[in-house]
Amino acid sequence: MNQAASVLRIGRHAVIIAIGILMLYPVLWLLSSSFKPNTLIFSDTSLWPKEVTLSNYITGWKGLQGISFARFFANSAQISILSVLGNVITCSLAAYAFARLEFRFKKVWFSLMLVTIMLPYHVTLVPQYILYNKFEWINTYLPLIVPKWLAHDSFFILLMVQFIRGLPKELDESAVIDGCSQSQIYFRIIGPLLVPALITTAIFTFIWSWDDFFSQMIYLNKVQLFTVQLGIRSLFDPSGESNWGALLAMSVLSLLPIMTIFLSFQKYFLDGIATTGLK
Repeated sequence: MNQAASVLRIGRHAVIIAIGILMLYPVLWLLSSSFKPNTLIFSDTSLWPKEVTLSNYITGWKGLQGISFARFFANSAQISILSVLGNVITCSLAAYAFARLEFRFKKVWFSLMLVTIMLPYHVTLVPQYILYNKFEWINTYLPLIVPKWLAHDSFFILLMVQFIRGLPKELDESAVIDGCSQSQIYFRIIGPLLVPALITTAIFTFIWSWDDFFSQMIYLNKVQLFTVQLGIRSLFDPSGESNWGALLAMSVLSLLPIMTIFLSFQKYFLDGIATTGLK
């Protein structure tokens, strides 16, 4: 019986490993192909390059129109960092209000907020563009950053509301007895306990802002303002000859910040998703 269970367990792990390798194959192919000459990228299907070259990274880093990818990385970092700060601050404040404060039409406003989660982005794209155009925000980073400072992402508000609701209200009551105001309760009591959810919000916001292509394509037209995603897209020319090696090389580099942040904060990320509250 024990031997059969061991065989079953080994077989299950083998299947999981096989599926994992299958899922990682595109990433491994991307990494391998970034070191291949353009002539071998699609003709050589092996993961181990027959010929290794660094010219793809050198050529790709030069960018386009005299603007290097260092500028594109700096632009993406600026947008992502400001977006992270905006979401962490404003969404946590909104979540605290919904979870702990009492005000008129609280349930109505919370329900309306939940409805916006199900609203497709493309539905609001045209009116937003018209509005931002009147504000003269086109070809600036404001349409990408300002909404984050207005608690725009309802998903993160809901995430933190659920987390805060898991914290004992006795903590708030004790703080009130000690003379703490609502702002002091938020910063001294709720804030430190909310760290896992805040880190989860920061990671998700950074990844979504860094990988965002559609919004950046709509609002940014000047090469000087291009982000990494727009820079990579510019290396692809459907009407001419594309530099696939440089495109794949820059794609590999674009993954490094996301992987670094996720692996560095993985423990807090899982705690925030689980919304465990106090342990």
